[in-house]
Amino acid sequence: MFVTSVLVVGGFLVSIPFIWMILSSFKSEREARTMPPTFWPQEFTFEHYINLFQNLNFGTYFTNTMIIVLFAMLGLLFNTMAGYGFAKFNFKGKEIVFLGVLATMMIPAQVSMIPVYLLLNQMSLTNTMAGIILPGLIAAFNIFLIRQFMTTIPNDLIESARIDGAKEFRIFFQIILPLSKPVLAVQAILTFVGAWNSFLWPLIVANDQALYTLSVGLALLQGQHSSSFALQMAGATVMVIPVLILFIFVQRYIVEGFNTTGIK
Repeated sequence: MFVTSVLVVGGFLVSIPFIWMILSSFKSEREARTMPPTFWPQEFTFEHYINLFQNLNFGTYFTNTMIIVLFAMLGLLFNTMAGYGFAKFNFKGKEIVFLGVLATMMIPAQVSMIPVYLLLNQMSLTNTMAGIILPGLIAAFNIFLIRQFMTTIPNDLIESARIDGAKEFRIFFQIILPLSKPVLAVQAILTFVGAWNSFLWPLIVANDQALYTLSVGLALLQGQHSSSFALQMAGATVMVIPVLILFIFVQRYIVEGFNTTGIK
């Protein structure tokens, strides 16, 4: 009982900044600047959210970010297929290719940005949505982690499915993916957060504001409307809420993943 009480109090204290941020986004600009500050809005207003999406292009930024997230999830599917291939298939040069994948994890992302940008520039993909999306489709860490998890899936299960006449894609989608829910949930939220918060690469590749993401838009908001405190809180809330919603839905699988990893 004591431990539970301490955790509840600690959780509430940690969540206070987030609660205050969300409540401040519903305050008028005048109330948001009052001293001492008020915690609960005296009068709720949606004017800042309306201003964001009608006058400050946040609708466009939101759409661009969702496109990047959707393709990042498609990339996670490709990474899962690659991890499954490395874990359960034998082919010539398998270990060398996998070592090459691991080697890319040792290279900082900032080092590879210039070569990737030059390649995209030669392909006329700079300042395009494709140029923003393509470099993030494949992630070596995702392949490595998924491969490590899938090595624990019994080979006999896959062989039994093959004997029963199941094709490889059916085995993958109906057997492997359901068994991999814990690791996929962890990777899904990491992939979502990485794509949702994408800032540096879109800023480098895109010159047109119509291709900017929410993170870039929020940085522009802080620079162009630095005196609009409540407006910035509304922008920050738009950035945070989807991540919290996703975590609520997948937290059970994340805990299962930690437990499974600990047992094995």
